[in-house]
Amino acid sequence: MKLNISHMTQYEYGGAVTDSVNEIRLTPSTNDRQSCYQQAIWIEPNASLFSYEDYFGNRVHSFSVNSLHQRLTIRTQMTVVTKNAPSPEEQAALLNGQPAREAWAWLETEEAANRFAEFLIPTEYTGVTPEVEAYASSICDKEGADMSVLGWLIALSGDIRQSFVYDPEATTVETKASDMIERKRGVCQDFAHLMITCCRAHSIPARYVSGYHFVGDLQGGSADFEQASHAWVEAYVPTLGWCSFDPTNEAPVGERYVKLGHGRDYKDIVPVKGVYRGNGDQTLKVTVDVRKMED
Repeated sequence: MKLNISHMTQYEYGGAVTDSVNEIRLTPSTNDRQSCYQQAIWIEPNASLFSYEDYFGNRVHSFSVNSLHQRLTIRTQMTVVTKNAPSPEEQAALLNGQPAREAWAWLETEEAANRFAEFLIPTEYTGVTPEVEAYASSICDKEGADMSVLGWLIALSGDIRQSFVYDPEATTVETKASDMIERKRGVCQDFAHLMITCCRAHSIPARYVSGYHFVGDLQGGSADFEQASHAWVEAYVPTLGWCSFDPTNEAPVGERYVKLGHGRDYKDIVPVKGVYRGNGDQTLKVTVDVRKMED
């Protein structure tokens, strides 16, 4: 699928500010499932961009605006070509009948712990509480203790989707996985953090993914505004490697998903963040437009 994506982030300040230092993570990664053919970035007021890769391999652009300004606008436009990922059935076939106990046992080894340390330790958003541990363990109780790692991840993703209510008003950007357990509702960021926390509680490396999910044409139109920004999960399955799961939507992560980057949790992959000197009051406006292009 060929997608054209426009993303606009605009800050309006209560008064003139200066010395605004920012970094953005809005460049799609190129991997075996997607390729970014072109991207353009505009900053208003005009600023020079410096590009680098962070610790996790995400493309970062940083810039500074030192002159007085009362509005900061960041616009990106990109063309990305995606393809479908292997289906759960195809993934299971690739495992070639590997005994489930072997995969679970390997995840408990020192080799696994050292290799994936950053995706196993708790973070501010993914602290393992007794309530989270009990919920994660309940998946085995429902599905059976002898399920494969892949099967457990599919079951966990599905259970979160069914057991928790999508509610944009229920949580904030600061909500943690333990809060999600208590409130039983949240948004894609919260669903992803809960799944990551459950994975880490069972020694499965898991990471937070930021990106876009195109569903506009499925809703009777060609564009998909605002709700296109999305978060999901990548978890490591022995033999298969990193596999994608969306605990918010039932469809498998495939050609309608565009990955921007990944990290331990939301804090590692914030699309736009920065600091400035001046009036603390600000208003944020974000607009995303994803359109399917003719091949």
